[in-house]
Order: sequence, then structure tokens, then C-alpha cells
Amino acid sequence: MQRIAIIAGEVSGDLLAARLILALKALKPDLIFEGIAGSEMQAAGCTSLFPMEKLSVMGLVEVLKDLPALLSIRKQLKARWLATPPDLFIGVDAPDFNLPLAAQLQAEGIPTVHYVSPSIWAWREKRVKKIQGKIDLMLTLFPFEVDFYKKHQVAAQFVGHPLADEVQFNASAQEARQQLGLDLAKPVLGLLPGSRTKEVQALGAVFLQTAQALKSKYPDLQIVIPTVRTDLKAQLQAIQQTVVAELPVTYLDGQSRLLMQAADYLLMASGTAVLEGMLAGRLMVAAYKVSPLTWWLVQTFKLAKVKHVTLPNNLAGEELVPELLQDRANVTELVAAIESLMQLPVERRNYIFKRFQALHTQLHCDASANAAQAIMERFT
Repeated sequence: MQRIAIIAGEVSGDLLAARLILALKALKPDLIFEGIAGSEMQAAGCTSLFPMEKLSVMGLVEVLKDLPALLSIRKQLKARWLATPPDLFIGVDAPDFNLPLAAQLQAEGIPTVHYVSPSIWAWREKRVKKIQGKIDLMLTLFPFEVDFYKKHQVAAQFVGHPLADEVQFNASAQEARQQLGLDLAKPVLGLLPGSRTKEVQALGAVFLQTAQALKSKYPDLQIVIPTVRTDLKAQLQAIQQTVVAELPVTYLDGQSRLLMQAADYLLMASGTAVLEGMLAGRLMVAAYKVSPLTWWLVQTFKLAKVKHVTLPNNLAGEELVPELLQDRANVTELVAAIESLMQLPVERRNYIFKRFQALHTQLHCDASANAAQAIMERFT
């Protein structure tokens, strides 16, 4: 095996794919990687054929206007890889883009791997039919996913979660605050409204207004926002000038993981970041908003198959992280949710931390190395 095609569609996938690339290179240093890559994958040695941001689209309805561009990119990649076939195709997350492409490539004899199971166990379960017979190996981050795939005759292997290998549980908040230049004696609220433009559009204003309401009640509260890109930072600052211009906010360039360690409380967009908050051992509230039509479709056709939205709650089988979705993601309810964390009884607080730590231990098993080993054993 010499050449691997690999695609990630957003920041979290870029991190996972970069670590997988490095682990594969540790086993076979002369491997060549090309595909759609973010900055982390490129730093690991992957050639990017298209900007990763082109794939960062959310929602059932929202994707429609971007569909022609997405289909064009997929068509170009298919043509390139059928003309000069790679030894393996790896799709990292981004299932709506990667799985159809994998099916087309596999039909032409190119082996396929998908890394990070789509949440078909949670909603739109019928999507498993698009995987059966089209993915040679599914690498899962969570143990319960393997049983689901076995039931549907799909080869799957649990490898652990790379974030659990990297994120220290309950690291020193004081040390993190010192590194970030924050006041060591005052509480910290971290706001993470998402890594996509549309997430920031949906949640930026309400998160900032929530922070303003909390700051007025708790004047010592430090409000800190990490941003993964300069355009997202500018977008959030523009929103702030419109809705809460007077609110003192510390903006960070990246450093979200360090902020999670520094924070007492986190208000986050539902997604991978919530899992990272759990792995860090911090109290948090998760929120999310999609277009009214997307929400109506999910509710009307009962597309969701699980009780909880966030990964920590699904892994635990109970609500450890308050989830405020759609209309409930409003200032009044978000403020109340954060205040409830501030006032948690010691017993409940300790219980949540104990459950978080147990989940961290379960997922901490050198995932990138496991994934690389599974790929090399099967395809070489």
C-alpha cells in the first residue's frame, strides 16, 4: 500500500484524520496521502485538492444551496481516483459526502474505510443500507456502535476516541488560567458557539446575550470565547457589537482545549466539543439550532431514534449535560441552566464528575494507533 485517498469535512475530522495519518506513517513512512484536508492534515503531510471548508455544511435544508458545488467536487474526485486509483480510500466523518463517494470507488475495486460512524444509531437508521456492502471496514469511536453494525452485517472495529488519549481529565484550572492570562481568582464561563459559520449565526447572539445576563448577576464572571478561524472571530465580534457591545469578552485564537481546562462552566454548541468538555471534566450546557424546516422534518418524521442529543448523555444513558434545543435555546432558559450548574449540590456535582471520568477511561485506548493497525492488518 503506497497511496491513500482521505477526506475530512470539518475541524474535528481534520484533527482525527491528521492523527490517523501520522499513525499510519509510523507503521509505513513512505505512504502518500491526498484528498480534502484541513490545516492539521496538511501539516501531517496530506495534499489537499479542495478547501475543507467547502464540505462544512449542516442541516437537511441548509445543504441544498451548496449541493451543486458539493456534487461537482465529488465528481472531480471520483474521476481523479478512478483514473489513478489509490490503494485505499478513507472517509473521515462527513458521511453525506464520503459514503456515496466510497460506494462509487468500491464498485470499481478500490478498498474503502470509514472512520467515525455516522450517528445512524441515533437518527435516520435506514442510512445503514448505504453502508452495507460498500464499506470494507467501519472504525468506530464508541464501543456500542460495533454491535449495531454487526446486526447489519457491516465489518466494524472499536478503536477508542483520540480525544480521550489527548485530553487530561480534570486538569488544573489554575494552570490553564495562568497560561491564558486570566484572573486566577474569578470564575470563568467559556462560550463555544460552534466551528461553522452557520452555527455561529444561529447561536452567537443568544450565547452572548446569555453571557451578558449572567455577567450582570455575577460581576466577577470572566467571559472567554475561543475561535478556530479569523473569519469566525470577526463574525462573533460583529454580532457582539450589535447585541451586547459593552460586554467584556476575552477572545482566543484557538486554544479551546485550554479554555475548557480553565473554565468553571461551558456553554457550547452540541457536537464534538461537548464530548471534549466531558473528557476535560467540566460542567456544561449544550445548545443547538437548525432551520425551522429542518427541525420540523426531524420532529414530524421522528428521524431521531435516541432520547439524548449529546454524546456524553448517550454514552451515559442519562442526562449529565443539559440540552437546550431549537426554541429552548433562548436567553432565559440558557441562563437558568448555567445557574443550575452553579448551584449544584455537592453530591450531584461529584456524581457527574465520576460518570465523566468513567467514560473517559472507557474511550482512552490509543485510538489513532489502533485505527492505523486495523487498517494495515486488513489492507496489506
